[in-house]
Amino acid sequence: MPGRKNITRGLRFTLTAVYTVVFTLLLVGVALFFRQSLANSLDAQSREDLEQNWAVVKGYLRIVNDPGQTNYHPKWFNDPNDSDESGAVAGVQKCYVIADAAGTVMDGSSNYEELGLNKLSEIRSVLQATGAVLNTRTDSDGVPYLIRASYVTGEDDKSRKFYVAIGTSLANNRKLLNGFTLRGVLLLLLIIPTGCIMGWIFAGRALTPVLEVARTAERISGSNLSLRIPVRGAGDEIDRLIETFNQMIDRIEINFNQVRQFSTDVSHELRTPITVVRGQLEVALFTAKTVEQYRDAIVDSLSDIERLSQIVRALLLLSQAETGQVILQKQQLDLVEVADGVVDQFQIPAEGADVTLEFINHAGRCTGEFDRVQIERMLSNLLSNAVKFTPAGGQVRVSIDRRDDVAEIRVEDTGEGIPAEHLPHIFDRFYRVRGAGEQASPEKGLGLGLSFVAWIVKAHGGTVDVQSEAGKGTTFIVKVPLSGPDAVSQADSSSTQNELVKPA
Repeated sequence: MPGRKNITRGLRFTLTAVYTVVFTLLLVGVALFFRQSLANSLDAQSREDLEQNWAVVKGYLRIVNDPGQTNYHPKWFNDPNDSDESGAVAGVQKCYVIADAAGTVMDGSSNYEELGLNKLSEIRSVLQATGAVLNTRTDSDGVPYLIRASYVTGEDDKSRKFYVAIGTSLANNRKLLNGFTLRGVLLLLLIIPTGCIMGWIFAGRALTPVLEVARTAERISGSNLSLRIPVRGAGDEIDRLIETFNQMIDRIEINFNQVRQFSTDVSHELRTPITVVRGQLEVALFTAKTVEQYRDAIVDSLSDIERLSQIVRALLLLSQAETGQVILQKQQLDLVEVADGVVDQFQIPAEGADVTLEFINHAGRCTGEFDRVQIERMLSNLLSNAVKFTPAGGQVRVSIDRRDDVAEIRVEDTGEGIPAEHLPHIFDRFYRVRGAGEQASPEKGLGLGLSFVAWIVKAHGGTVDVQSEAGKGTTFIVKVPLSGPDAVSQADSSSTQNELVKPA
């Protein structure tokens, strides 16, 4: 019973049932159409036969009043030696009746009497009609006849009308229709189960890709998010479903990797500061003797805790940005003006590090739709790294150029440079270039600045590239389109945007 219930509630059963019902209705409709067409054709043939018989009546029947006779009587003037004429007249005389205006039968066939003689009112109605009157009658055996009733005039008195009715049996028509109906029913009883079986088979084949999607979905877990369903190449709705499913898995895999990366980054970056804080407090607990020693331990611990807060805050903001929770607030900006302002802010830190900082404008104006906070964030991170890793006496140059509808921003320095093996990873979170045996330190930053740069550039539809050689300096090249969608506003994200501008 449970198995039957599952089958009847399945999509395959539903498709098969719908297909069978529609197929059955279509077949029945076609069969009824052809049956009605056959019936109409047989009826037309019967009417045509009656018209031909009436032509025989008009040609060979005369209502005469012979000399010496007092009453009119019918007389057939066909050639007895002519088989065609005799056969035609014999065909008419199989079912006919002739009567005068008073309703007196003058001549007729015996089988017409079985159909029932006409009433006087019917005869007079026909005699007054301008055309033939057709009707159907049934004999005692249930055989239907098509009757054509009209009149002929007397041979010597054209004003005198005589009632004439001829008929033709419809038994063969009924037999043919019944045979057609029986064969149609038998054929339907054979075709419908066959169609049902074929519908079940084809529905199963059509749903195979859907079942494959379901089986693949069951196998997907956090350890095998790389599973994909191959597209059949048919270009139909099933392929569209497969493509949509694969795209969904792509998004899930990206989000899962981001969550896993976030967890890994947090556990990796928080482990050392927490260990340091714990060690400092334990040392102070067991060795400190004076208030100043306790105070120093607490100050050092608070410094490390503040570093922990910065790491957590930066990670959360970067994760929100990468998952689309931070929405850009675009407006019409001139990149030249924004870059010039950020360079001015870094003049004092550059002078303090004995680094020459200059801004070069090759573009004139570069106006487009940008988020001011994020563009300033991007430039600040790039300039901060350039000044930080450029030795005294070095140079940092910021330049802007325009190529068609794309603005190109270059941040060049003559600093330490980046070895080639590190270049593919510098935009990864927490990745820091270190020399041999060098340990990470707060002064070197958190390793999140370039991750923010990569996200900001991507969010503006642009690209960022880096060219560097150890000992010869580094050049970051940012390209962003000047044309883009309208600015998007979201009041709730303003506080988040303001936090993102803080250097990491």
